Amino acid sequence: MSEFRRIMMSSFLMLLLHFTAADVKQYSRIVRVGDEVTLPFDNVIHDQDTCEYTTWYFSDSRSSVTLFEYGRIHKEAKAKSDRLRVTEKCSLVIKKVTEEDVGFYSCRQFRSGERQGQDSHVYLSVVTMTEHQDNDEVTLHCSVKRYGGCRHPVKWLLQGQDVDKDHRDIKTSQSLCSASVTFLTSLFSNTPRSELFTCEVTDENTREEHQFPFSPQSSGWWWWIIVVIVGVAALTIITVAVIRRKRTQGNETQTDDNVTDPEDGVPYASISYTRKSSRKARAHLHDDDDEDDTVTYSTVGAPSSSSAASADPSLLYATVN
Repeated sequence: MSEFRRIMMSSFLMLLLHFTAADVKQYSRIVRVGDEVTLPFDNVIHDQDTCEYTTWYFSDSRSSVTLFEYGRIHKEAKAKSDRLRVTEKCSLVIKKVTEEDVGFYSCRQFRSGERQGQDSHVYLSVVTMTEHQDNDEVTLHCSVKRYGGCRHPVKWLLQGQDVDKDHRDIKTSQSLCSASVTFLTSLFSNTPRSELFTCEVTDENTREEHQFPFSPQSSGWWWWIIVVIVGVAALTIITVAVIRRKRTQGNETQTDDNVTDPEDGVPYASISYTRKSSRKARAHLHDDDDEDDTVTYSTVGAPSSSSAASADPSLLYATVN
């Protein structure tokens, strides 16, 4: 059922692409990873309070889903629902953009099952920048990801000007939708790279130039890695502390169980031993001494502390008969 729904949605979105210019307004947006972007919709029906007649769709090379419908974020968009919202004019806002957001967005209005006004189509492209250091050289890389294949020209600027290709300490390379620049670390050691290098992306449709000061996304990932490491270390310390405490409590309980509580009753033991007198021995005794010798030992439980016993002899009781 879900596969059938996906196929139907994909077919529906393909039909949207074939409407005439009079039926559709097209837009293009290019943003950097981590930025916020607003996808416009200019043909809003004015008598709706929560954009209940407006529906936003999303499609990429893998799937097609409904993002917004009947005045609320759709359940199909639950994976990124915390990053989506719709403005009063029914434009779609995406926070903390990722490469997963690259795709084709379509907005349409329905009332009583009938289409209302023009549709809005938006192509969202995302820019990613990275930094790689190899010994005494640094390479900055800028690339663009676009729905349906990228054709945006990309190049690096040095302080607002094209990087001098004849500069022997700076090497550049360009391909479709990506560009790299390599230089010695000592060349710009005193100036932040964000103030020196800018990635310029030209929209293939509008020919508009978008400039993005260098800011590697890898630094953000390193921050999250540090947070995770600290969290794991803290959890390990807490776990070890809990285990040690439980062991200590267990030992204390064992020790307490070995101590006799006087209120639980007094342990008592006695041993009797009867020794028969020999005939030869009794020959030397008086006639009234002709009986067996019986020895009885009795004791009660003594305190566990030897100091307590020595302090109060009455605590240790024994009889000998």
